Amino acid sequence: MSLEACAGLVAEGDPDRFAATMAAPVAARSLLWPLYAINLEIARAPWASAEPMVAEMRLQWWINTIGELAGGAGRAGHPVTEALAPMLAADGVLADLLIGIAEARRWDCWREPFTGRADFDAYLDATSGNLMWAAARTLGAPAAAEPAIRDFAWGAGLSAYLRAVPELEARGRIPLVDGRPDALRRLAVEGRARMRRARASAIPRAARPALWSGASAERILALAEREPARVAEGTLNLSDFGRRWALLIRVFTGRI
Repeated sequence: MSLEACAGLVAEGDPDRFAATMAAPVAARSLLWPLYAINLEIARAPWASAEPMVAEMRLQWWINTIGELAGGAGRAGHPVTEALAPMLAADGVLADLLIGIAEARRWDCWREPFTGRADFDAYLDATSGNLMWAAARTLGAPAAAEPAIRDFAWGAGLSAYLRAVPELEARGRIPLVDGRPDALRRLAVEGRARMRRARASAIPRAARPALWSGASAERILALAEREPARVAEGTLNLSDFGRRWALLIRVFTGRI
């Protein structure tokens, strides 16, 4: 029942990961639903209150809870923690990765900008990178595949982040270190280069569904490279058909 609840949360709040998980083998889905559901809960926590301190307290609750679950404690009554508990108890590294996501999300609680590219890069790696590596690791990816998976995740995370820029600005955030067109083009070029580099690496076939949530990312980054004004306009999107087609290609070919 807790797995079904996790799937429902992802279906409602994270349609790209829901579609990617539904396209994965059945055995993989039960491992991915809890990870994607906890990521969604963590991502929502900073926006649950307009008071930064209250938002941080919500994040801290998840940080504490993840640590307790990894230590073998139970947390009955919450479908996400119930589904996640056995996974964290079996693999403590997953807890470190998820806590890293929550720590990075503290930036979302406040209105200060990133201090520079290094902070922005670290944010993408800790949020998108930690989640994708956690999912791939859970599906059997070896440690040697981590750099490639993080490269792919950085590009996928950048794609999602650029699409979120107008909403972040509407919420009073300063999302970009440099929002000028040339700077956005350079970001998009770098994201695509990282994803191509990842595709040239050896990532086990069984772990590739963990990367399918980024199926459309390179095409979106290509659009940002050609027309960076779309970022501010909020039109950096593919059609529903384009997103479905990008995912279907991965499913039929087994590629990333």
